[in-house]
Amino acid sequence: MPHNRNVHRLLHHDARISSMFPCSDPTPFLAHVRRCHNVVLPGDYHPLYCADQAIGWVAPRYHGALVELGVHSTADGLLLPDGHDLLPLGERMAEAGLYRPHDELFDVFTSDGRALGTIDRGALPLLGLAARGVHMNGLVRRPDGLHLWMGHRAPNKRLDPGKLDHLVAGGVCAGITPREALAKEAAEEANISGTLIARAEHAGDLHYAMIRPEGLRRDVLHCFDLHLPEDFAPRPMDGEVSAFELVPIETAFRRVRDTQDVKFNVNLVLIDLFIRLGLFTPEAAATLRDALSTA
Repeated sequence: MPHNRNVHRLLHHDARISSMFPCSDPTPFLAHVRRCHNVVLPGDYHPLYCADQAIGWVAPRYHGALVELGVHSTADGLLLPDGHDLLPLGERMAEAGLYRPHDELFDVFTSDGRALGTIDRGALPLLGLAARGVHMNGLVRRPDGLHLWMGHRAPNKRLDPGKLDHLVAGGVCAGITPREALAKEAAEEANISGTLIARAEHAGDLHYAMIRPEGLRRDVLHCFDLHLPEDFAPRPMDGEVSAFELVPIETAFRRVRDTQDVKFNVNLVLIDLFIRLGLFTPEAAATLRDALSTA
C-alpha cells in the first residue's frame, strides 16, 4: 500500500484544497478501483509453473494452444521445466499469432522476487504473468495552489490511445530496477534530466489483477512523486505522448471522479495521491485505501 512518510514535506499540504475537497462520497472512485480488480483467481484459470515455481495463470481458451507449443500439461496445471524456456515460448506464441510482439523483454519473477527468465512484454497477459511499471505524479506548487502535469497519450498507441496519463509512466523492462526505469522513461517521454528525476520520491506500490482485451493483467505499479519547479516545461520526445498539460489538482480530481478520460491504472495512482493529499474525509479515505490494498 503506497505511503510516503515525506508527503507533507514534499507536497506542503494545501489547506485551501483540503477545505474545498473533504469528499465524503468514494463511490465514483471505487468504480475505477473495481474495474482494475475485476477477477478473483484462480477461477477457471490454469496455474502456470516454471522450474516448480508458480508464476502465472492461463485462461482455458489458451490451454490447448500452449500444449501444442510445447508446454507440459499436468494434473496440477501447465509446466515449463526451466526459466530459459520462457523466451522461446514467447517467440513461438507470437509466430502462432497469439499476440503481436512488443519487441521489449520483461523479467519473469518468482513470488519471492527471483528472476527466472525473460519474455516479450506482449506475452505477459496471455500467461497471466506479473508485470512491473512505474508511474510518477509530476507536481507543481504555484501561488494559486497545487497543480499536476498530465499527458495525452498519442492516438496511435496500441493500448488506451488518447487517454490521459501521467507525466512519466512505463514498464520496467528486463534487467533494470524501477528507479532506473523511471529515469529512462522520464528522459524518453518528457525530456526530464537525470538530475531532476533523481529527486523523485517513492510513494509506494499498488497491485491489481484485471481482465483486459489483451488478457489477464497482474500488474505492480511503483508509484513516485516529483515536485517540479514552476518554470519546468516537459517536451514529448518519443511520440508516445501527443501533448502535456498542467492542471490544478482540483481539475485532476474532477476528471477522475466524473469521466472515463483517464487511463485505467492511472486512476489508481491518482486516487492514492488524492488520499495522501487529504482530499477525502477519513471515512472515504479508509474505504478507498482498503479497496486499493486488495491484491
